[in-house]
Amino acid sequence: MRKWFIPVAVLAAHLATAQSQNTSSEPVKTKAPTNWFNLDYSADNVRGVSTEKAYELLKGRKSHPVIVGVIDSGIDINHEDLKSVIWKNPKEIAGNGKDDDGNGYIDDVNGWSFLGNKDGRNIDKESLELTREYARYKKLFDGKSEADIPADQKDAFTYYQELKIAYNEKAQESKMMLPLIENLLKTYQESTATIKEYLKKDSFTAEDVSKIDKTTADAKVKKAISVLERGYQMGYNEKELQEGLDHYKTEAEIQLNTDFNARKEIIGDDPDNTADHNYGNNDVIGPDARHGTHVAGIIGADRTNSLGVKGVADNVRIMVVRAVPDGDERDKDVANAIRYAVDNGAQILNMSFGKAYSPQKEAVDEAVKYAEKKGVLLVHAAGNESKNTDEEPNFPNRKFKKGGEPNNWIEVGAISWEPNKVASFSNYGKKGVDLFSPGVALYSTVPGSKYEELDGTSMASPVVAGVAALVKSYFPKITAAQLKDLLIQSTVKFPEQQVNLPGGDGQVAFGELSNTGGEVNAYQAVKLALEWEKAGKIK
Repeated sequence: MRKWFIPVAVLAAHLATAQSQNTSSEPVKTKAPTNWFNLDYSADNVRGVSTEKAYELLKGRKSHPVIVGVIDSGIDINHEDLKSVIWKNPKEIAGNGKDDDGNGYIDDVNGWSFLGNKDGRNIDKESLELTREYARYKKLFDGKSEADIPADQKDAFTYYQELKIAYNEKAQESKMMLPLIENLLKTYQESTATIKEYLKKDSFTAEDVSKIDKTTADAKVKKAISVLERGYQMGYNEKELQEGLDHYKTEAEIQLNTDFNARKEIIGDDPDNTADHNYGNNDVIGPDARHGTHVAGIIGADRTNSLGVKGVADNVRIMVVRAVPDGDERDKDVANAIRYAVDNGAQILNMSFGKAYSPQKEAVDEAVKYAEKKGVLLVHAAGNESKNTDEEPNFPNRKFKKGGEPNNWIEVGAISWEPNKVASFSNYGKKGVDLFSPGVALYSTVPGSKYEELDGTSMASPVVAGVAALVKSYFPKITAAQLKDLLIQSTVKFPEQQVNLPGGDGQVAFGELSNTGGEVNAYQAVKLALEWEKAGKIK
């Protein structure tokens, strides 16, 4: 699921403060340094991944192109900073309406979409998996009591009861948040208009607001200043509030709508039939490619031009696999997306999506095992719910339903550019999360040859995928299992450092949030790869 990234907890905190009439005068939140995820801590005092420093170690060394599959919402393959790094299927002839390479997918020149049909129509919005599961079990058990349930259906009935509680809580939260954020947006817009009028400017900055003399300003201006400064401190603006309002409207009208079924109307397949592989279309951009385009730029935006942003990896080919709607992705599509990418040569997959339920988890597990067998590294975002995924699972994950784990999976949490600060939204887990990576205010590509800052573990994951691709391109013989171990072993570790607990109060040792207590680092990864090569470990 691709998500709006101001967490509910942030808005709730704001609303609680506003209701208590606390007009905090904390300093305005500092802005993230440009391109901070590529910077180096010792040189720049920012916990980036030391990308440029890593390339210093690699001077004079030949690189090899690495295919990185991006399973996401779609990618703007014509973006000025991406078009040179988009994968092209060498065996497919564009536009001839034939399956030239015999892989079962017609005209898959740059990848494939499992969210479209042969007529060119595409799924954009989808319901939550919680909604789909609740609707499915409601048909079986609605109106029945435990006394009515046969012994062989007791477990299913218990599951339905759990779904019902979770669904009702989610629906209630959505019902509460919609008017609150609508009011917050209205107040913010009114405050913006007030300050524009006061300053006699069509636009203004946070610095302009901070310089207003409150001793001479009237009550209306003072209130507007308070509203805007609170927004600066909490990290939101009018654009993000509008996106938040749109998010909650979509959640209420579609994601929690038990009758919504875009799948049936557009694709017409059986989403539970995971043995079905040949559906979709070659529209890899789709109706909303913002999320996937941003992810792709972090991994490998052209480093040789003077445009926009530099991706982490300098020799990649981005394979586009569209499987993530605005809503929860289907397990069938995820499994097929992994298999498609593996079969067509991807060496690394980035998976910046997740959900709370996985009814066809075994199909996804089999696809992960297939990727493991073929030597493909999987990099996955831990999620943005500020929760401990050791206790509340986020799917997909590396724990197989039938037991065991693969050796090719890396789970990624998000850190901020600010010293010793974990992203407030990031999921974590002493067992389930491997490492942390930059994931707050990352500047990257978005559709239309534009650029934008976004937050999320969705942004942290491609930083790791980019580092993995960087290493793989200069050390092509390294295996997926070795690459995973190398990235984990080379993390910059500070397990005893006290950091904020995502979604909670107080501090916690950083080592309690992942199994390494570390952050990914390109320089340290390359340094270790050189040592392994010298020792004959990479052959």
